[in-house]
Amino acid sequence: MKDITYKGDTDFENIPSLKDKALRINLNADIYGTFSEIGAGQETVRHFFRAGGASGTIAKAMSAYDKDFSDAIYGIEDDRRYVTEARLRKMLNHEVNLMEERITRDKHPNKIFFSYANTVATIDFAKQYKGHGWVGIKFQVEPGQDEEYNEIVLHIRFKETDARLQQETLGKLGTNLIYGAFYKYNQPRKLLRYLYDHLDKDQLEIDTINFSGPVFEDVDNRLMSLQLVKNGMTDAVMFAPDGNNVLPARVLYKKNILALRGSFRPVTKVNMDMLEKSYEMFIKENKVDKDRTQVIFEITLSNLRAEGKIDEQDFMDRAKLLCSLGQTVLISNFQEYYKLVEYFSQYTKNRMGLAMGVNNLVDIFDEKYYRHLSGGILEAFGKLFYKDLRVYLYPMENEDGTLTTSENLKVHPRMKELFKFFKYNGKVVDISDIDASNLSVFSRKVLKMIVNNEDGWEAMLPEGVDKLIKEKSLFGWESEEIIHKR
Repeated sequence: MKDITYKGDTDFENIPSLKDKALRINLNADIYGTFSEIGAGQETVRHFFRAGGASGTIAKAMSAYDKDFSDAIYGIEDDRRYVTEARLRKMLNHEVNLMEERITRDKHPNKIFFSYANTVATIDFAKQYKGHGWVGIKFQVEPGQDEEYNEIVLHIRFKETDARLQQETLGKLGTNLIYGAFYKYNQPRKLLRYLYDHLDKDQLEIDTINFSGPVFEDVDNRLMSLQLVKNGMTDAVMFAPDGNNVLPARVLYKKNILALRGSFRPVTKVNMDMLEKSYEMFIKENKVDKDRTQVIFEITLSNLRAEGKIDEQDFMDRAKLLCSLGQTVLISNFQEYYKLVEYFSQYTKNRMGLAMGVNNLVDIFDEKYYRHLSGGILEAFGKLFYKDLRVYLYPMENEDGTLTTSENLKVHPRMKELFKFFKYNGKVVDISDIDASNLSVFSRKVLKMIVNNEDGWEAMLPEGVDKLIKEKSLFGWESEEIIHKR
């Protein structure tokens, strides 16, 4: 795909360095905007000042560090927090509106406006919290007062343990973002990868990103979310029932968490029965506040791979179904359950629950998954069950019609006493009062029936899901009409 150029561009053969990125924008006769940076100095705009030719690009650079000044400019936040997405968006909108008021279009008909902003908290003196922030840009790609603005908004977590290094990292990211917004907006996947130009993934994590505006109307933010995990930019991303990416910290902070891991390909009545019954048990537990409980449907990256490659259409099919059921979805890179629990533990110390089938629990007690740990399976179990966690076990129907539960579950002989220990201490409990008619339902069986256009799969899915699969032609389903037209 051809690189984007503008009428006001100066010719550049190569754009490898941060200086060259800033200089290309500075030497463009039309790109013009503001920089508003709160919390880590004016690190991004510094690159543009130093590159040269900045007077034609920078309308204003400011850093409203004092909270009273910040409130006077951008308004008072209800929760008195300043490092938030809402604050960032207020900054972007305020500065764009000021520019539109102060720079007349009749005098500057070719100007392409932008507003870059960040609000961040770098590492604290005690080095307990590494810091995080919101970064964004609101920009045009064509001149004119009626030309709509586009937005890219992202959330970052710092990994470095020095405030000065975090400031420098922020400056590099901001420069990459501004350059990408103007010159890579037609290739959002590349834009995403280029945010790490001159940066290492050990310096910075991007765990949320949202694109909006006319140039991104074909961009699905759930797919962009997937790219963050796929590219190793973060270990997990989350999206809400409305399909938009959402900050995991906002959803999980100080919550009781009940998580279901699965392929959900497609989501079946078994999945929903497991959720409903485990949820009923979970909210009856001590220290579980129903109003502070969050249910998460989690899909691991390994569950998204087909023949070693991630099938993005298949991912979108699953996402649409789960969202249609009003669920919050987490896409993670955590193959082992203990890593998922560790991840949740970053945001809450409250009680957690994992709902799973018998086969999943048997896998947890398989030593081969923990050979990379110096402490082996004991280290993993220490991380998994040390937290205030309980496993809710959904039974499995055997060929002879009997059920396998925690009472008769067979694990490896070496693991038998360990399993008994967790069972005795109430860390593993059976899900009771299940709908036995669902026990013969398996996602892979349903999927095969859908692909082969067999009758009867609809009854195995939650209400309305079959209709959505047919309307959207998900999972390879084709109507009789389409089949006959071939």
